[in-house]
Amino acid sequence: MLIYSSANYYLFVRGLQAFSLTQSYRRWYIVIFWTVAASFIAGNFLERLASSVLSEWIYRIGSFWIAYMLYLGMAVILIDMVRILNYFFHFLPQFTEIMRFRLGLIVFTVVSLVVIGGHINALWINVREIPLTIHKKVSGSPEVKILMASDIHLGALIGERREKKLLDIVREQKPDLVLFCGDLIDGEIAPVLRKNLGRHLQEIQTPLGVYAILGNHEYIGGIDKTLPYLKSINIKVLIDEVVTLADDIQLVGRNDRSSGRGGEAPKPLTELLSEIDPAKPVIVMNHQPYNLQEATDAHVDLHLSGHTHHGQMWPMNYITQAMFELSWGYLKKGNTNFYVSSGYGTWGPSVRIGNRPEVLVFKLKFD
Repeated sequence: MLIYSSANYYLFVRGLQAFSLTQSYRRWYIVIFWTVAASFIAGNFLERLASSVLSEWIYRIGSFWIAYMLYLGMAVILIDMVRILNYFFHFLPQFTEIMRFRLGLIVFTVVSLVVIGGHINALWINVREIPLTIHKKVSGSPEVKILMASDIHLGALIGERREKKLLDIVREQKPDLVLFCGDLIDGEIAPVLRKNLGRHLQEIQTPLGVYAILGNHEYIGGIDKTLPYLKSINIKVLIDEVVTLADDIQLVGRNDRSSGRGGEAPKPLTELLSEIDPAKPVIVMNHQPYNLQEATDAHVDLHLSGHTHHGQMWPMNYITQAMFELSWGYLKKGNTNFYVSSGYGTWGPSVRIGNRPEVLVFKLKFD
């Protein structure tokens, strides 16, 4: 709240300098700015207390304001840096009120175009095929097609239209196995239940099944509410569990790191793998891609994660790249194949800049 309020106050003061051309402009600016700035916090509270169409739209406006905050903030900081240089070197002409007003309009227009473009980009799903060879034998088919999606974030902003789009992709790809690597729910379960989301995911039919793991957002919304919902939509949720599929693939679903905050911490990977057959393929689903070396040391064949969104909005990707060994994409360490998805949905604003949402289709060949 302190960071959010401080950032908004900084933008408010700088905007006030630009949009105070007349007293009328000033009054409208103050009212509109603080109404929009407060909508993110108000929308969050209303969605939790009494989810409705009104609270959803308040939250939607507030979420897009997060994107505006980021890019308006970057623009204003850049302008302030130029102002500081001008204080010492005097290379700019004296700005009149109308010049400040025009500059403010230009900045807001450019940021709006960036956010709108990012929103269009966030709706454009990239289906990426990745062929991999795993040097182990299976009793079933030597080739298996796995569709993986993470960070769908069903809720107030990601609704039925995006859910049906995912179902269409699954039907088009015809995978043998579907895996959801965490954050299927955006957080608060109320808008999911109000809009009856998830019913289309129940229509997914694959030979080897549909499995999911928990992400941090399932715990943010309250695991006691989200877990029963996930189980009700025909998805097998693996919580520190190992299942052996019909073709000898051993699928490991790890609990999320967030579980340690209010309950039992996730089990070590070595403990989960203690009773598996190392001669058969091992696929691990782990929402947050921390400590990749652990999977390499355990001789995991394929390790799947999400969570990072690859920053979602540039330049936040530099932060996720600093936090994680792999922020997005494919990496091979030893004999372990890693993939971190940029995610299907979005948190907060439905805006992506510098990356695209994706669904992964792994074509595994066992040899």
